[in-house]
Amino acid sequence: MAASHAHPIDGNERPFQDVSSGKPLFMAVYVTVFVGVLLSTLFIVSSLYSASNSDNKKSLYTVGSWLSPSSSLPRPQADVIGLRNQSTSVNISSGATVENFLTRAIWDLPSPDSKIPELASFRLTREMVGYRAKDNVIIVTFGNYAFMDFILNWVRHLTDLNVFNLLVGAMDTKLLVALYRKGVPVFDMGSNMNTIDVGWGSPTFHKMGREKVFLINALLPFGYELLVCDTDMVWLKNPLPYLARFPEADLLTSSDQVIPTVTDDSLEVWQQVSGAYNIGIFLWRPTDTSKKLAKEWKDLLMDNEKLWDQSGFNDLVHKVLGPSVEGENGIVFAYDGNLKLGILAASIFCSGHTYFVQSIYQQLRLEPYAVHTTFQYAGTEGKRHRLREAMLFHDAPSYYDSSGGYLSFKPNIPKALLLDGAHTLESHFSLVNYQLKQVRTALAIASLVNRTLVMPPIWCRLDRMWFGHPGIMEGTLTRQPFLCPMDHVFEVNVMLRDQPFEKFGPKIDFREYSFLQNPRLPKQVKESFLEVKLCEQQSSKCHATNQTDRQGFIRLPKHSTQEMIVEFFSLYEDVKVIEFSSMMDAFQGFHNAVAENRFRNRVQGYVGIWCCVMNKDPGHIFYDMFWDEKPDWKPVPGFRP
Repeated sequence: MAASHAHPIDGNERPFQDVSSGKPLFMAVYVTVFVGVLLSTLFIVSSLYSASNSDNKKSLYTVGSWLSPSSSLPRPQADVIGLRNQSTSVNISSGATVENFLTRAIWDLPSPDSKIPELASFRLTREMVGYRAKDNVIIVTFGNYAFMDFILNWVRHLTDLNVFNLLVGAMDTKLLVALYRKGVPVFDMGSNMNTIDVGWGSPTFHKMGREKVFLINALLPFGYELLVCDTDMVWLKNPLPYLARFPEADLLTSSDQVIPTVTDDSLEVWQQVSGAYNIGIFLWRPTDTSKKLAKEWKDLLMDNEKLWDQSGFNDLVHKVLGPSVEGENGIVFAYDGNLKLGILAASIFCSGHTYFVQSIYQQLRLEPYAVHTTFQYAGTEGKRHRLREAMLFHDAPSYYDSSGGYLSFKPNIPKALLLDGAHTLESHFSLVNYQLKQVRTALAIASLVNRTLVMPPIWCRLDRMWFGHPGIMEGTLTRQPFLCPMDHVFEVNVMLRDQPFEKFGPKIDFREYSFLQNPRLPKQVKESFLEVKLCEQQSSKCHATNQTDRQGFIRLPKHSTQEMIVEFFSLYEDVKVIEFSSMMDAFQGFHNAVAENRFRNRVQGYVGIWCCVMNKDPGHIFYDMFWDEKPDWKPVPGFRP
């Protein structure tokens, strides 16, 4: 304040000089009065500032405690409300301020020796959202530390699309600190959640779902449009221009619809949607009716702790459904008759079925905006593997350069098994079993030589669901045969599980079938490649050697023993990728019963079930890694539920 009055005082310097020369007493009185006025002004301004700062502290909004949000405030320019007194705890770099922490660019890392700001600095406020929002839209996801890699992948896909108006809610402090260190804009949800993967359907899973509802209720009063997403989805195209095409909608939601109702990029025909509305991707606009829905949704879940959040949402929205909003293509009145709802087309806002199984966007020549890893069968590990198969997951560099190198092979499938005849249980299992035998051989060799197996693509004739069906879902665009996700046949989560060596032998690492085509694969791996061709042992040219022939490949006898396999691979320890032209009859078997039993124990648990035969309980059929050792094996439902 004193500084702001310095120039006016200097500007009146001559009158002060005149007074002092002629009337010294009057000058003293004049100065005394002026100083008194100045001090009074300072006191009043200071009081106002303190009151304002106190009110601003009250506007802090802690998600975990779900306090009421502060009143409407202008977008801050220099001060972050409620954080002023905590700025000393931030030590990002020399001269850093709290504003740097809130507004720094995504992926801009704090200095390695910096201190983590106090936890209160990460509380969700209107101002935090305002700093990140663009065109009044904020994109939000949340999770615990178990989903750290999914969250980083989610953020990476958005920033690669030049979309930066995002925030991530941390349900535990470990995730909050980790994301802060990675340069990801993060806020504290105050959930005190476990840092482990809680599993679909568990009580903790349901608690996480409720946190989403609480979060929506917390954010809507801030006045921004909310694009709320689960962490197990990725953005493939900037969705914001598309969503802006429907400004009249209060809410736009994705769905589990598997039968297309449109063939272009319009909204689904709501009258034809039979799948549940999926809350893994939905846009909320801050209208009175959407706020009313959010509150009733929260109250419904609070009254029934066993109710699944998505079921509660669907129950409320379907209380009223129809008629269509006049002049708004695809938008329908829902919930209380006032909510304007649009259903995002599952062909471009894809589920795990419409993207990975049907590939509707390819068949209809559309550009997908998003894929959500639903409709899969191996937990979190299965979700991650699906994204890896589609080359949509950003793994750490070490994932692409395993120390022991890689083993791959070209699968052999006769045309008759793949294409001929009707698509039945028998033809499906004949096709899959033929592939299983080759994978089993490759797993055995990989375990002997400590190489990571690159899985082959798996072809299926029949789809997999949770219930009885005629082979594929009627009305879908599922082609037969189709390249099925690995979790349709293999228990990906079991394959990744640590198991005791004494019973299961060495762990066998593996990679997705698209691994060697991934552009993230480093040059030193791509260029270190050797092809192996199997040959008949009786041939004079069929022997293991460290010299390639004129065609650039190495020969290895069929039915090689364990000793032959180990010796052969020892010649090429420095080669990153060794690819077999075939796995048919490549390996004779383990040389001792202990090693073989351990291997059998391990890989028998690698395969899962096909589901399900219609009108039969139980209707699922177990795959068997050693089906060929059982002459009477047939694809019939099991006896275990």
